[in-house]
Amino acid sequence: MLKINNLQITTMKRSYLFLLIALFSLQVCGQKPFSKLVFEENFDGEGLPDERYWSYEEGYVRNKEKQYYSVNRLENCYQKDGFLHIVILNDSALIKGKKRPVTSASIYTKGKQEWKYCNVEVRAKLPSCLGTWPAIWMMPVKDVYGKWPRSGEIDIMEHVGYEPENVHYAIHSEKYNHVKGNQRNHTHPCPDSYTSFHVYGLEWTENKITWRLDGIEQFSVEKTEDSPEAWPFDQPFYLILNAAFGGGWGGYKGIDISQLPQKFSIDYVRVYQ
Repeated sequence: MLKINNLQITTMKRSYLFLLIALFSLQVCGQKPFSKLVFEENFDGEGLPDERYWSYEEGYVRNKEKQYYSVNRLENCYQKDGFLHIVILNDSALIKGKKRPVTSASIYTKGKQEWKYCNVEVRAKLPSCLGTWPAIWMMPVKDVYGKWPRSGEIDIMEHVGYEPENVHYAIHSEKYNHVKGNQRNHTHPCPDSYTSFHVYGLEWTENKITWRLDGIEQFSVEKTEDSPEAWPFDQPFYLILNAAFGGGWGGYKGIDISQLPQKFSIDYVRVYQ
């Protein structure tokens, strides 16, 4: 029989304790704030987006953009072969009795899916010609602190066709927004954004928002003031996917309708909490 004295037992206990501490430390340090998949959309269906998750904006919505956002129109928004395609068309469509020279789509999860603090990942390939303005972004569900920009806006990714080699990240609040010219934002090179798929990621915690491109951190903004004027990001937000054309930023250097149609293709959307 193996004999072990008290000194050996004490040493073994200490070694075991140190091992547990080391394992726990590794687990904590390597653990992501959000690891539970709470929403996944792979666009595996055919035809229109799944109405359980997505609704539509309609009309000429904002920023003096040229496109009319259509509803339930396959020409502008459809699923096929595991992808969602949002298409900007120069088709002079007759919608609601009026001719709409340029049409597109904007879909959102408001009233169906919403999150407060999460990690969002969207794999997408962007359209690109003079005038295109695709975006992946989030808006507050209830405007707790008032209308834009008081309740905030989170731009996971924006892209403008006159600057195709870059993607843009930003947040907006009452104190910091693009109207005042002091929005908290960042421009990052992504020269093949319109020829290849990339994963546009955002991690949103109570005190920090971080942007990632293909899993690599590119920009972050921390909460520095405990006021809704500076940091209204403490309420549920919903997700928007849209492809605009022209407008204040998309059309800043003009538009080229001859390059339409243009397609914004999304492979998947995943949200973790």
